[in-house]
Amino acid sequence: MEKFEFLEHTADIKFQAFGETLEEAFSNSALALSNSITEEKIKSKKELKFQVKGKNMENLLYNFLEEFLFLFDSESFLLSKVKEMKINKEKFELSCVVEGDEANKYSFHSDIKAITYNEMFIKKEKHWIIQGVFDV
Repeated sequence: MEKFEFLEHTADIKFQAFGETLEEAFSNSALALSNSITEEKIKSKKELKFQVKGKNMENLLYNFLEEFLFLFDSESFLLSKVKEMKINKEKFELSCVVEGDEANKYSFHSDIKAITYNEMFIKKEKHWIIQGVFDV
């Protein structure tokens, strides 16, 4: 199973991420965001831990991905992998440990302005599928 794929979109970047678990699908959504910024292989030089909360599952996903944009803008952090993740599906809380590197070591091919709710969904079929759109 692929981790994620990019779909056609008129102006922005549309993706679908996949996972056997909800956590894996969330992780792969973050990798899609990172891959939207640079196609280079990002090294795991720095480890960060954070938690996010949401009002529902889509809001939790939005806040999770928004945290990576914040880390990119404020700390020049680019994600290479999600090491650990726990999602509380009842309370819409997520905690994770991620690895990445300083963004200034890489070349960028897209400037992601924002995460959007446009066409966003999270669903379980044979496996979990997440779809979202990044505003460029």
